[in-house]
Amino acid sequence: MPVDPTEHDHFILRQRIRPMVNQYEFSLPAGPAGGEEQRFCFVQQKRFKFKEDIRFYADDTKEQELMRIKARQRFDPRARYDVTDQSDQKIGEIQKVFGQSLLRSTYAIFDANGEEVARAREANMLTAVLRRIAGFVPYVGDFADFLPFPYDFEFLRGEQRIGINRRRRWKLRDIYDIDMSADAERALDRRLVLAITVGMDALQAR
Repeated sequence: MPVDPTEHDHFILRQRIRPMVNQYEFSLPAGPAGGEEQRFCFVQQKRFKFKEDIRFYADDTKEQELMRIKARQRFDPRARYDVTDQSDQKIGEIQKVFGQSLLRSTYAIFDANGEEVARAREANMLTAVLRRIAGFVPYVGDFADFLPFPYDFEFLRGEQRIGINRRRRWKLRDIYDIDMSADAERALDRRLVLAITVGMDALQAR
């Protein structure tokens, strides 16, 4: 039975290591009694596009498209990205908050009407600054992503934390554990959560 992400609070995002293209997969964690993770979504960034175009599919056959992220402008760090479903109906929008992101990566999340509903930002200001400093150090900068600086994001509605996106440490490929259980009413559309967690990796060329 297909997974409806709007009915869940916990997800795992894994990056697939592929040359020249960003690919990811989402799964639901194994239950408390054990078992296996349940894969439910394959993601691929379109190659050689002048405007960013990221597609979400039910699996890697790419026969059933679920949703997509597409930039409105070309090569614009302040661009707003539309998130649409398989019928091209808008789910919402995401946008990097450029000024705040100079020290601490921050993204605004909007609903289908363009109203801001949440933000995602690096969870710790100090580690965000240290990561940036390490990136400018000769030789060290090339390996900054592998240093044990937490690359974690928190989801905020106002000043209330409603979720967390944690990157697993010491992994060759990016793996993120997403926990939205603090948003008990699921007021933030989980499809936008999936979109922004992919966007925060792919759009920063991580």
